[in-house]
Order: sequence, then C-alpha cells, then structure tokens
Amino acid sequence: MTNPYYKTIAALEKQGVARDYILGWASGFLGSPKREEQRLTEPYQAGYADGLNKHTKNAANWKTAKSG
Repeated sequence: MTNPYYKTIAALEKQGVARDYILGWASGFLGSPKREEQRLTEPYQAGYADGLNKHTKNAANWKTAKSG
C-alpha cells in the first residue's frame, strides 16, 4: 500500500465522510471490482469514481452528521 492511500483514508475519516464513500474510494484506488449491483449506493459509486481518478473531489458531498 502507498502512503497517499493511508493518508487519504485517515483524512476522509477525520472529516466525517460517509463510510460507503470511503469504501468506494478505497476500492477504486486499489482497482478492485465494484460491489455487486444490489449493494451499490450513491456514496459508494462517487467514492469509487474518485478513487479510480486518485482524488477526493466529491468527498465533501458525502459528509455525515457527527453527534455530540
């Protein structure tokens, strides 16, 4: 694994980005196949596309509300 991979995952988690976006980003970044069709979500697909292109441009669109 590359250092940018770990740094990006940590930054996305710290920013409160949706888990599905992060999982999609990681899969795309690593060139893994997408999930099966019935498990695809909008955040996952956005993350996958960003991961393939090695950026996080859409991450801000998928932030989750933090409690407390």
